Amino acid sequence: MKKPKNHILVIFGASGDLTYRKLIPSVFDLYTQNLLPDNFGVLGLGRTQMENEAFRKKMVEGIDKFASTKAKNAEDKETFLSKLYYYGFNTKEAAEYKGFAEELQRLDSELKTENNFIFYLATPPNMYSIIPKQLAANGLSDEHVGFKRLIVEKPFGYDLETAKELNETLLKEFREEQIYRIDHYLGKETVQNLLVTRFSNGIFEPLWNRNYVHHVEITSSEDIGVGSRGGYYEGSGAMRDMVQNHLLLLASLVAMEPPALINADSIRNEIVKVLQSLRPIPKEKVEEFVIRGQYTASEIKGKQYKAYREEEGVNPKSRTETFVAMKFFIDNWRWAGVPFYIRTGKSLPTRVTEIVIHFNATPHHLFMNEKSIMRQQNQLVIRIQPDEGLLLKFGMKLPGAGFNVKDVNMDFHYSELNNTYLPSAYERLLLDAMLGDATLYSRGDAVEAAWKFVDPILKAWKEQPCIKVHGYPAGTWGPDVSDKLIEGIQTWRYPCKNLVGDGEYCEL
Repeated sequence: MKKPKNHILVIFGASGDLTYRKLIPSVFDLYTQNLLPDNFGVLGLGRTQMENEAFRKKMVEGIDKFASTKAKNAEDKETFLSKLYYYGFNTKEAAEYKGFAEELQRLDSELKTENNFIFYLATPPNMYSIIPKQLAANGLSDEHVGFKRLIVEKPFGYDLETAKELNETLLKEFREEQIYRIDHYLGKETVQNLLVTRFSNGIFEPLWNRNYVHHVEITSSEDIGVGSRGGYYEGSGAMRDMVQNHLLLLASLVAMEPPALINADSIRNEIVKVLQSLRPIPKEKVEEFVIRGQYTASEIKGKQYKAYREEEGVNPKSRTETFVAMKFFIDNWRWAGVPFYIRTGKSLPTRVTEIVIHFNATPHHLFMNEKSIMRQQNQLVIRIQPDEGLLLKFGMKLPGAGFNVKDVNMDFHYSELNNTYLPSAYERLLLDAMLGDATLYSRGDAVEAAWKFVDPILKAWKEQPCIKVHGYPAGTWGPDVSDKLIEGIQTWRYPCKNLVGDGEYCEL
């Protein structure tokens, strides 16, 4: 694989959990696979004052706990740790950036990294407008010598207005080509495989349209509550935390047209077209198309589970949604009239993310009675996590007299590729940023298009308190009314932890 150019990865907020659990372990995994350039360094930044050795000692703990690979020997690990540096300063104070810039230039000269810098904002969102401005003021966005790239973590705004403001602020200091808005969902191997499944197989592509697809269903569930993140979640909710970014992105990958080329511009152009084609949900129709819920206390296998309102940092009268189910349409030539259903929530029965393509039933039901017609619809299940893989459901005749039909599975699991290393999402995305490949990063216009669709729903919830927040016991699949979203005799697929065998057993 092609190696990146020599550079320094600069991490703002390096004393935080994201750096400890994800970023440095992912960089270490790249190192053990010989995917880092010869001249490379990581400069961690934070308000906490810390010596290089103290930073290295903390990061090696994160590597030992969370890295996917191991160093060849102790000496090899020490060589990697020697590439980690730390500089403490107050990132809110403009006057302190001069000292940081001087330290960065000194390190660049020492490591011979050719004035190439990647700035990673692992900070609270309120710093997203401050840091880029100060970087530019100190000449650290200028690409006359070396490249300068800016990686921004979600959330990309709180609503449409703030998303536009953030984009305008970033574009004052950096060009769009320099900005990498990271969504770790796009780093997952199975998400990327969705493009290959669609566009490299003649058995799927001709069927991938309104003529053969009955509906599309996307589920992303978690089996835990908000825990200690109650304070953050109160200002977010499931709509902002999951739907606006992750789930609409997955829907776009399902619905997009074939890109002209497999490159950043072509793929992201098609994603934007889908998001711009989402049929707006009027405020007066929100309750008809969107169900929101909040988990309540329950007992599961003798263990008591808290209600959301009992969690630390949560308002006892909170109306923040921990569950969202939604029906929407994509108004374009390929998908006109095909409903898309998305569902996400906390404290559901299992942790799973999957996409289900429900194909139309045969036009004449020869082999089953009316009560079982729904089973005649073939399904393609694309499992993102866990037990990653693909599952195709179709009907076969049961042995014996008559024409009794049974659903059977044809499945593939990524775990069967024993000799293939599957990189973590952050590992893949960091390498892409180092290579200057923005394919798996969100573009500004895509972010705004997603907010434009979600914004009226959030406003309706705020302005119309009569719109219900349905309670659901922790450990269940959300409010019962969410089943009514799906037309006819269909219902949601209720997935298990295991991809196959869902009709026979279910490991939750």
